[in-house]
Amino acid sequence: MLPRQVHLDRLVERLSHFPVVALLGPRQVGKTTLARQLAASWDGPTRLFDLEDPDDQARLADPAFVLRPLTGLVVLDEVQTRPDLFPLLRVLADRPDSPARFLILGSAAPELLQHAAESLAGRIAFQELDGFGLDELAAARGLHGIDAEWIDRRWLRGGFPRALLASDLATSREWREAFIRTYLERDLPQLGIALPALTLRRFWTMLAHYHGQTWNSSDIARSLGVSDKTVSRYLDILEGTYMAYRLLPWHTNLGKREVKAPKVYLSDTGVLHSLLGIGDTDALLAHPKCGASWEGLIVREIIRRSDARRGEAFFWGVHTGAELDLLIVKNGHRRGFEIKLTRSPRITAAMRSARDVLNLTQLYVICHGVGSPWPLSEGITAVPAGSIAAALGSNDPP
Repeated sequence: MLPRQVHLDRLVERLSHFPVVALLGPRQVGKTTLARQLAASWDGPTRLFDLEDPDDQARLADPAFVLRPLTGLVVLDEVQTRPDLFPLLRVLADRPDSPARFLILGSAAPELLQHAAESLAGRIAFQELDGFGLDELAAARGLHGIDAEWIDRRWLRGGFPRALLASDLATSREWREAFIRTYLERDLPQLGIALPALTLRRFWTMLAHYHGQTWNSSDIARSLGVSDKTVSRYLDILEGTYMAYRLLPWHTNLGKREVKAPKVYLSDTGVLHSLLGIGDTDALLAHPKCGASWEGLIVREIIRRSDARRGEAFFWGVHTGAELDLLIVKNGHRRGFEIKLTRSPRITAAMRSARDVLNLTQLYVICHGVGSPWPLSEGITAVPAGSIAAALGSNDPP
């Protein structure tokens, strides 16, 4: 397992300010590993409970009796399986001496957020854990940094640790296929979502073909033979379990015929490629969704690196053709990102239009490869994918 020091540092900081911190993300992304790394470095007593472990379930038959006397760091893994714990956590968090800090790990956002909002308002901080980012891979490689080979590896295999770090590509593909099957056949039913696995897989595969496009529920509904409301529910399920996400459109109020529907992406490119039947790099480069796949990887990377919350990340487009792949609006600044699968990007009329219409602080053109950024024009900079972190600098816009 590669170290994830940035996430560890953020957890420590949040636990110093809040009695409860929720670490959220998809299954198998490394939440438990990160919690164990935190526990190993914690200055004081620690206790970990896996709420899917029958032994720990038995230990927490009377949770107040077990949790109340604990001090130091208490980790509750897969907490969405025990919503009855949230009222108790509120009581424990409100103790004046705060003898314990609680780190709760969850894989299902809607239920967890609902219970947390109702029971732990003002007492809890949230942190999301995604697959390995390019900057994390660069940091883990130390002086060697990240090279084009590792960028392509991350792109093809995705960011799940076992898929990315598998000994060979065949093992990575096998793990991803097993992950998809387990998610559909076990994980969703455990969350109380009763849907036929085959039906949701068909929808998930169809969504993979819409990756990077604007959401049109009617088209997908007709293809599946169900209602618009049904496919919207399917998308809500995938988004709520971190398998997909929507990028909202930005409106300039200029009277233009702007795109109003969100874009949809699968969260992990490795899962995307498995659903599309893409087995290796040659097949990926020849696939019609190659450019959209690269866009999804970089969009996710920039949003994570910018620490952009919902309501701060958008795309922009007008029906006449001008568009911008990603717009980060934060602290009064607007930074634009255009994503190109090339090592020699060129300025286009659409880029100039987006820069001027959106009044961008800076427009970055993210391209393939490694190396230092270079200026393309006034306010427009080309940035190789391996240098995104260096180009963005801190999380605060320049």
